[in-house]
Amino acid sequence: MDISDEGQPLEPVWLEINNNVCGGLKGAPSASLVAQRFIGAGWSSRPASWESYEVETSWCRIEVEATDTRTLLNGVVDPDRFADLAALLTRFGLPFSIELYDDDGELLQEIQAGTPSAPIRETAPRLPGRLLARLGLVTAARR
Repeated sequence: MDISDEGQPLEPVWLEINNNVCGGLKGAPSASLVAQRFIGAGWSSRPASWESYEVETSWCRIEVEATDTRTLLNGVVDPDRFADLAALLTRFGLPFSIELYDDDGELLQEIQAGTPSAPIRETAPRLPGRLLARLGLVTAARR
């Protein structure tokens, strides 16, 4: 179990609103490991069930629950700190998607990040000699 009470408790103003953030992490190995990453960032964590955790700081409290294909996130966040939550999830290095909702359940903002990209080549590809000659880039020594 990943338990830590060293983080800041959620500010009381956020206790009065309904859940306004939800999303998920792809490729997360377990809810426990995700909770551990939040603890490493200074958040507190406690078990919410046998296989889920509640993590919190002064401006956000979310439940972390693993499924077969992804780890789900839902809870409450200070809307002004929504981008901070996304930045933290980005540092975890896993693809994610989170959504922010208003009091009426209307989607306000969505952030997706961590989509795998093509690997960066360490060396530039070599152009064929005939193409270089046409471009006039082949030196006399190379011809």
